Amino acid sequence: MKQNWPKRIWIVRHGESAGNVARDAADLAGYTRIEIADRDVDVPLSPLGQQQSEALGAWFAALPEQPDVIVASPYKRALSTADTIARQLRVRPQLTVSTDERLREKEFGILDRLTRRGIEELYPDQAEFRRILGKFYHRPPAGESWCDVILRLRSMLDTISLHYADRSVLIVAHQVVVLCMRYIIENLTEEQILEIDQQADVSNCGVTEYVTEPDTEVGGGLVLTRYNFVAPLVEAGAPVTAEKDANVAAR
Repeated sequence: MKQNWPKRIWIVRHGESAGNVARDAADLAGYTRIEIADRDVDVPLSPLGQQQSEALGAWFAALPEQPDVIVASPYKRALSTADTIARQLRVRPQLTVSTDERLREKEFGILDRLTRRGIEELYPDQAEFRRILGKFYHRPPAGESWCDVILRLRSMLDTISLHYADRSVLIVAHQVVVLCMRYIIENLTEEQILEIDQQADVSNCGVTEYVTEPDTEVGGGLVLTRYNFVAPLVEAGAPVTAEKDANVAAR
């Protein structure tokens, strides 16, 4: 029976970025702002992030069932990760990466480039709103809440189901996107997804994988088989990082 879902979906967080490194430096120094010269969309991979992407690409290239569709966030760090993986696939050596703006990073509005200390000092009202509402519902001025991200991802998953049923699809995006995808696909509650988030950050180049089991529900259902899987990096000797995104204070 033809399924409504792809037969397999991998969701990958991008490799370590220059923004991840800059955030660590800002926190260590106790700064209120994170020093990044580029727009968030233009922040590149760090050298380590490129190494992680190469290691993950080699793992995908060795799989008996490889991606035949790759869709990525248009942000440079995600697109570079996806392109690096695509170049190594032996089954589809000319596979091109499609971008979808609905996979972009969560938008942080006026809190962009601020550390937690920066938010508390410069926008104490927003720090208090976030404490009261929680990260799932708090929307900073000119930014997004997790719910806003989920709304655009629901649309994106509908597109994936419409165009790529019975295909193997790789999605490369960002930490919040990975978590929000889990929320949608597994029909989780706010409490459940925030508990998963609290347990550990999504690792750079960590793999989340779903496989269709046709008999689970009408039209087939996606079943989680891996989450935050980093063995490909470990096996290749690439350091594993789970660094917070540059804007994680507002995440």
